[in-house]
Formats: sequence, structure tokens, C-alpha cells
Amino acid sequence: MHGFLTGSLKIERLNVAIADLPTDLRGTKLVQLSDFHYENEGLSDKLLAEAICASNHADPDLVLLTGDYITHNPDCIYPLALKLKHLQSRRGIYGILGNHDIKLPHSKSTIIAAFERIGIPILWNEVVYPLGPGLAVVGMAEVQSGQFNTRAVFPGINPSIPRIVLSHSPDTAAYLQTLRVDLQLSGHTHGGQIILPKIGPLPAYFKCFREKVPKGLRQWIPYLSKNSYKIVERWEWSQGFHPVGNNQLYVSRGLGTYFPGRLFCPPEVTIITLQ
Repeated sequence: MHGFLTGSLKIERLNVAIADLPTDLRGTKLVQLSDFHYENEGLSDKLLAEAICASNHADPDLVLLTGDYITHNPDCIYPLALKLKHLQSRRGIYGILGNHDIKLPHSKSTIIAAFERIGIPILWNEVVYPLGPGLAVVGMAEVQSGQFNTRAVFPGINPSIPRIVLSHSPDTAAYLQTLRVDLQLSGHTHGGQIILPKIGPLPAYFKCFREKVPKGLRQWIPYLSKNSYKIVERWEWSQGFHPVGNNQLYVSRGLGTYFPGRLFCPPEVTIITLQ
């Protein structure tokens, strides 16, 4: 059933122009992996192995993980971390947390500790310079934690230095629009999971549909129970590359899934070359 619900892995490749990028960093290759949901039917070992192989084959300078490693149970991070230990990168692997990674009181600390054991730092309103002082990598706190705080990070970055910003939800691009963000990498949406040709992501229409469904039936229809249809506000940013004012945003469709699965929305590994 997993292959039917998820589909085949797709490798997305794009070149992104970065203003003021140092000459020695031109051609830098990043790999983005997002939304694993390594729990139950969320992500098969076969697909995960394919994604790790594709990432390693790209021979990246940096691997960036943009959250939602588990769905509900934080203990699922332990077998996932053992597999992600096989990721290869010249200058390191960094990650942030997603909304599913902070659902339980101990989820955040459990996931951070598991990644620390395999040498992957999880950034939480932090900035690092793994490629040298000419390019900052900023990892933002998950916005649903209430700790998303640009003032804790951005004032400390030299305004002339370009920066890659990791933020799980693409909606945060609206908050970051007043700041310099040369490239924001996000996930969270799973690309919409179900894409209707010539219409777009089905979840974008759930709010309107939900209001017409009797309350007693909503619990039996995926996404309509509780507030699960409120995944993001800006469904036009559900996947792919988007200019946001003077900034740039890329949203990964991610690797994992949950019921009812994907349709015309394959899981992805993203390979980005900086120019």
C-alpha cells in the first residue's frame, strides 16, 4: 500500500542566484530533505534509502533538513537517526524542527538529542557559517512554538552577507519579507499531497468544503476533522520556487505522507546549486 499512497521519488534540481555570493562559493551544492514522517505508513525504508542514496550521489557541500521527522511518536526518531547517519556532505548537515516535532512536551528534546548523537545540529533561532564567513545559514524556531524570533538572529548577521534561511512553514516567508532572505527553504505542505490537474492542491479548498459538510460527518473525512485543514494560509506557496518581494522561497514536497496519500505530487529530494 505504501507505494500506492506515496508514489516514486523525484529529484528536483534548480539553480538559484544569490546576490553578493563570494566567488569561491559559486557552484555550491545544497541538498534539501524535508517532512520524513518516519512512522507507520508515513515513509517506507525503501523510499528513505533511495532518498539518502540520491543525496549522497549528488555529492553536496551541505545537506539541510527542514523538519517533521516524525508524526506523533518522538521515539520514532531513533531508527530514523540511525539511517540518516549514512548521509554524506562535505561541510556538514544541519536541521530545524517542524510542527510535528514539538507536539509532545518531550518531543523537541528527544529529537535534538537523537540528532546530536549522529553529529547533526538542530538550529533553533540560530545562525551558523559552515561554508565560511561569506554565507550565513539561519535555522528558525518552529513558528507554532511561539518562539519564532527574527530579532534573536538577524541583527547579528552582517547586512552585506547573503543568507540561507531554514523555516519549516512557508507562511513565514510573509513575516520574513521585510528582512534580507536570499533563499528560504521550507516544507510542511507535502506539496498539497493531492494535486488536481488545472485546479491545484486539494487542501486549498477544504475550508469551503468543510463548511458544507455536517459536523457529524467531518471526523470521517481526512483533513476535515478538527482544524487539520489549516495547514498553511498561502497555498500558492505549497511547492516549488517563489519570489517573495525581494526574497526567494523554495518549498519541498517532502518525502513522507499520511492518509489519504499523494496524487500527482511525488516525494522529492531537492538539489540546489548556488550561482
